[in-house]
Amino acid sequence: MDKNRVVIIGGGVVGLCAAYYCLKEGMAVTVLEREGPEESNCSVGNAGMVVPSHFIPLAAPGMMAKGLRWMFDRESPFYVKPRVSLDLARWGWLFYRNSTAAHVARVRELLRDLNLESRRLFTELAGEFDFGLETRGLLMLCDTAKGLDGEAKVAEEAAEIGVKARVLSPTEAAQADPGVTMNLAGAVLWEQDCHLDPARFLAGIRRKVLAMGGEVEHGVAVTEWVREGGKVRAVKAGGREFRGGSFVVAGGSWSAALLRDLGLKLPLQAGKGYSLTLPEPPELPQLCSIFAEAKVAITPMGRSLRFAGTMEVGGLDRSVDPLRVRGIIKSVPRYFPKFSERDFEGIEPWAGLRPVSPDGVPYLGPVPKVDNVVAATGHAMMGLSLGPVSGRLVADLLGAHQPFRGIGGMAVGRFS
Repeated sequence: MDKNRVVIIGGGVVGLCAAYYCLKEGMAVTVLEREGPEESNCSVGNAGMVVPSHFIPLAAPGMMAKGLRWMFDRESPFYVKPRVSLDLARWGWLFYRNSTAAHVARVRELLRDLNLESRRLFTELAGEFDFGLETRGLLMLCDTAKGLDGEAKVAEEAAEIGVKARVLSPTEAAQADPGVTMNLAGAVLWEQDCHLDPARFLAGIRRKVLAMGGEVEHGVAVTEWVREGGKVRAVKAGGREFRGGSFVVAGGSWSAALLRDLGLKLPLQAGKGYSLTLPEPPELPQLCSIFAEAKVAITPMGRSLRFAGTMEVGGLDRSVDPLRVRGIIKSVPRYFPKFSERDFEGIEPWAGLRPVSPDGVPYLGPVPKVDNVVAATGHAMMGLSLGPVSGRLVADLLGAHQPFRGIGGMAVGRFS
């Protein structure tokens, strides 16, 4: 029985989606999650967006210069906390090396295909349980002419690879989402983007895994790999031993430490993001949106409205920096004039850690020099968006099925 069991380390959206698709293939599954069932992880408090629009990786031309400017502003969308770390230095060097037009051209179709396939899988899953999936698109909102010009150029690139986008005037943007008053220079409508409630999705997929016979263990952090030759036979976690025939590392920002014990130095940094959810917003948009210049995502979830943003690279630290939260809050009235900073008084901010690769592409595939371990991590801000496709690909790899497209660009050992 152990030979047919898949042990998945990580009970976030990627780990649970992997469990779901492995179970559909007839495999036995055990999921090990380091946090308790009611504790927060990066899958719960995010913006809940499915984003075919995000085909340009985080490592892109101009990002280094922009990041260096933002580092001197504690309220900016991006911040690297200074610290002595060889891992951070290596990650930063690789980020710099990959922030080129050639890299963007190399990976944009991969990111497009992953997000579009995940969107298709989300629509299938919505037929099995309700998680508030809305498929009406996303508005990229620009409050400056310069911002609109930049986003219009991205829309032109999208047309080259078949991603649907339309540039809108302020009037057209208001017609697209009449539920909210906007102060804009214009917008881009990304027609294939979607949004959902991530907490409902996570709870629903967990219920499906349990109903299909999967085991989900909470509050168990992996402390040791048990190896025989070139294979892993078990992991030790929570004072117990969990045996299996295959193992999946989907531990988010903790994945690098797990893989280091298998001899792989995976370049990965935790990027902290924040969100605030208004239970009774002054106005309620119908579409999800992003403030282009401020890099803040806005998502309606039922009658509430979530604002999410920032990328703070500062290690495995989930403490809340009030200045970074203030940066999110200050941006809102710029775009939504009926909102004020007072609307956020008493709202408790949420913080989560996103695993960020240095080239903006996830890690997904076999772990080098270990015959029966697959990794699925490094999704950065697209963890929710790429959850189903990542889970499907893990099941394909473990079941020796042909993936829906080549995934060599996500090779786990590509920086070794």
